[in-house]
Amino acid sequence: MLMRLPEIDFIDDKDGKPEGIQKFIGRKSIAAFGNSDGDLQMLQWTAANKKPHFELLVHHTDEERETAYDRQSSIGRLDKALDEAQLKGWTVVDMKKDWKRVFPIGKP
Repeated sequence: MLMRLPEIDFIDDKDGKPEGIQKFIGRKSIAAFGNSDGDLQMLQWTAANKKPHFELLVHHTDEERETAYDRQSSIGRLDKALDEAQLKGWTVVDMKKDWKRVFPIGKP
């Protein structure tokens, strides 16, 4: 019988992200993709890999085609991770500038 206990195993945000990856995959990531400060520790953990690795941030800048958020947003804040990406040379994709299409044609 499989039973779920009423305890929280880990929180999949901030420092809980690398903890969860290690627990379920069992090794350090070689690629990490994030879009908020809640992904910073996962990106840092991946960047500390001795093997070749890749870190990417999606910067939600297109308020017309998708929800935009940035340094001062109350949700989905992208501030510290954006600074670290620029400092460490991680790839940053700007949704408004870099993506011709956000959703397939005919989709909201």
